[in-house]
Amino acid sequence: MQNNNERTVDVLQELNQFVNDRIEGYKHAAKVTKDPAHQSYYKDLVNQSTKFSNEINSTISSFGGSPQGSTTAKGKIFRGWMDVKSAVTGSDEESVIESNIRGEEWAQKAYNDALDHKAELPQNVVQIVEKQKQASLATCERLRQMKESVD
Repeated sequence: MQNNNERTVDVLQELNQFVNDRIEGYKHAAKVTKDPAHQSYYKDLVNQSTKFSNEINSTISSFGGSPQGSTTAKGKIFRGWMDVKSAVTGSDEESVIESNIRGEEWAQKAYNDALDHKAELPQNVVQIVEKQKQASLATCERLRQMKESVD
């Protein structure tokens, strides 16, 4: 049976893999977009996600765990597929934005999965997860607005 600290570390390490996916996804988007405003926004999201990852890793360390620097296998496969797709079809703005929306939807699932353990997590950890989830929701909404403006 896991103690609460181990459970907290496990939940946060898994969540941080998705945050690291988010970093890599927005780095890629910033590289392939042709729109300077979108590129700037994606770079801002890389910075935001890096702060999120640092916050989670700091919390993991405070509970005796090892920081998480890896990404998910699913994220690696998705980024590889997007590279192949853009090589074949080109990187139009709409497809870049759609990929980012899918990434944020995956992030939302990861935040929800972490919050499924809310009763087992310390309140400060729940607050971190909820704050980051709200930022991800806001990002998803902004991406949807961006997509509408390029249609």
